[in-house]
Amino acid sequence: MSDWFTADPTALLAVALSAVAVFAILIGLVRLVGLRSFSKMTSVDFAMTIATGSILATAVLSESPSLPRAAVALVSLFAIQVVVSWLRKHTSWAEHVFDNEPVVLMAGNRMLTDNLRKTRVTENDVWAKLREANVLDPSEVRAVVLETTGDISVLHGDAAGTALHPCLLRGVRESDRVELGEDDYTV
Repeated sequence: MSDWFTADPTALLAVALSAVAVFAILIGLVRLVGLRSFSKMTSVDFAMTIATGSILATAVLSESPSLPRAAVALVSLFAIQVVVSWLRKHTSWAEHVFDNEPVVLMAGNRMLTDNLRKTRVTENDVWAKLREANVLDPSEVRAVVLETTGDISVLHGDAAGTALHPCLLRGVRESDRVELGEDDYTV
């Protein structure tokens, strides 16, 4: 019990130095690889963020892994993310392997209960996201989408306003259930 409230000054210094060193390595890798390192655009990105935090915490608070092992683990994670990113960009199959598919949960003011059930999202989860997005009336909702990262996007506007543009639902499962405007968008 006394170990909870006391610490050897040398151990405290080791923790502080480890924190500085691992943090410097992490900043260097982020500067090298780019800000995408901590995005949550895909499930791979999200896993990368969680794994990086775990390595950081373990390297700072534990004697194992050693600082060089933690550095190698971080470099390996960043390298994996770069390779996965490259594969997603340059091959047709990688995006299907590594990414979840976004899905429509609400089309207009209609809850798609079959999609809610498949994705294990409740109506109350959706209502909370509508409140969070400042939706004042369900008639304002154009679509609610469960994104690849698990985030929920609410596309809304004035009930009599502009229709939802089809490009915003590109690659979203069940998007054919949403009322869309004209597709005159060019890339």
